[in-house]
Amino acid sequence: MRQYARRFAGPLLVFAVGAGLVTAPAAAYAAGVTATVDVRSTLKVRSAPSLAAKVVGSLRDNQRVTALCSVTGQKVRGSVRTTTQWDKLSNGKYVTHAYVRTSTSLPCCATKSPQAQAVKAKPGTTVKKPAAAAKHKVGTVKSSDGKVNIRTGPWTSSPVKRAVASGVKVNGVCYVQGTRIVGTVRTTTQWNRLSDGTYISHAYVVTPALSVCPGAPVSKPATPAPAPAATLTPEQFIRAAVPGAQQGWREYGVPASVTIAQAILESGWGRSSLSTVDRNYFGIKCQNGKYGTLANGCHNYVTQECTKAGSCFSTTASFRTYATMAHSFRDHGNFLRVNSRYAGAFNYTKQANSFIWKVWKAGYATDPNYYTKITTLMAQRNLYQYDVWK
Repeated sequence: MRQYARRFAGPLLVFAVGAGLVTAPAAAYAAGVTATVDVRSTLKVRSAPSLAAKVVGSLRDNQRVTALCSVTGQKVRGSVRTTTQWDKLSNGKYVTHAYVRTSTSLPCCATKSPQAQAVKAKPGTTVKKPAAAAKHKVGTVKSSDGKVNIRTGPWTSSPVKRAVASGVKVNGVCYVQGTRIVGTVRTTTQWNRLSDGTYISHAYVVTPALSVCPGAPVSKPATPAPAPAATLTPEQFIRAAVPGAQQGWREYGVPASVTIAQAILESGWGRSSLSTVDRNYFGIKCQNGKYGTLANGCHNYVTQECTKAGSCFSTTASFRTYATMAHSFRDHGNFLRVNSRYAGAFNYTKQANSFIWKVWKAGYATDPNYYTKITTLMAQRNLYQYDVWK
């Protein structure tokens, strides 16, 4: 599935689509992290996270600088690593992380992402500059299982400090890994550390993305291994996919048959780790830490990337997470709608085969048989019956 996910980075990453990119002020990361440059000659400092951006300075080998946060940018193969991470410095400029060593990981820079207009709406939105971010991020508890326990540690064996009802606001500071919880919002091992030092499972919280907590991890008590995720039969998967796919067509114009077939192929009938853990059925990535209004956060994964020459290497990529399957399917429509490269496909919103042909030819996937695989699935599974214009 990850071979399809690479399209979001592309050979040269597209940093913003449609509306402007908004980054929280540097005050949000006042402490910063000391970084050391590791380069044979000099490392260029740029105005944006791209090798095409304007050069605004340079750093020498072994020079120390203060990095505030990280964004996703153009992939660079450097002396330290190959990565798409770029570090935002205390002066607001950027250097590629491929030539930088830090003692700890950097938090993601806070951003907002553009969203597509509904099919009949006029494109274009204005993004207002937010006020300076606070040291914590406000999240909202969402539970259909009653009150949610807040504990002294990130484990179900940790003592309960208090319990909160659905709708209560909590102040998240950072996150750690702990007991795997199947919650109302998601299934995850992430626990959010709150401003008073207690922990709440991320499975019950809707919140902006948090950074990893610094320092040593909390000691883990003995816990049983998590149960494997339940899988759906093909018939069950299609039945579950239909509402979100049809809503995606009504909002953005992507034929439901196309959306369902792509989800089947790219998630392996919902059995991929992205779909079972994060309900991400299309490998849509977070870009510069932003995940839009339909996703509810980001999750970093180690992935394998390959060059055209066939050389492969490991890198880290950040993927969107969703509360429901339908949100992922709708965001797939949103993604195609806001990317201008796929504009030609929307001349065929009632012609499913022509639509996916245009999407594939625009560079959606590198697999030379991708179009054939999708249309074969649509025909074999009679997915055309879910195209609501009929």
